[in-house]
Amino acid sequence: MKKLNLKVAVILLAGSCLFSSCIGSFSLFNKYAAWQRDMTNNKFVNAIVGFFLMPIVGSITITVDWLVLNTIEFWSGDNPVASNVGKTQKVTGQDGRIYAVKTLKNGYEVTAPDGNVTLFTYNKAENSWSMSQNGQTREIFRFTEDGKSIRMDVNGQEREFALNEQGVMDAEQIAMGFHQANDVAQR
Repeated sequence: MKKLNLKVAVILLAGSCLFSSCIGSFSLFNKYAAWQRDMTNNKFVNAIVGFFLMPIVGSITITVDWLVLNTIEFWSGDNPVASNVGKTQKVTGQDGRIYAVKTLKNGYEVTAPDGNVTLFTYNKAENSWSMSQNGQTREIFRFTEDGKSIRMDVNGQEREFALNEQGVMDAEQIAMGFHQANDVAQR
């Protein structure tokens, strides 16, 4: 009877792997590979140590990713290892000041050095990002249905920007014109 249960378990495990797709982010293996690549400042030491660790640690991380984590990711949409939810990083802004950026399940919480908090939130149903500050929320941009561009309100006018070099150049030109107009208006 135990042999039958073991065979059934093996068949079910193999079937779940085949039907859940082995394609996933392989986050555990990628984190290990990044650590191995950057464990020292010497790329030769990293390579030599990697030759010895990869067959053991690499195979374990790939197996765990394939059998467990990627299956969880397939069915739930989230990989538990890839998640940085709740973690806070210190980021230096363009103004030279240090901001605390906390990863949320649906966005980011940015705390300025003066204590002001800004939330950037992703709305999956609307496929859009919003910003909340001082009790006021406004949509920043929304992805188009085909996912090849974004729509945003620029000075009261809805604009669409392609997600490519041309779209970046268009946005830069509009932003430069907006900032120049504000500079002139302030003088």
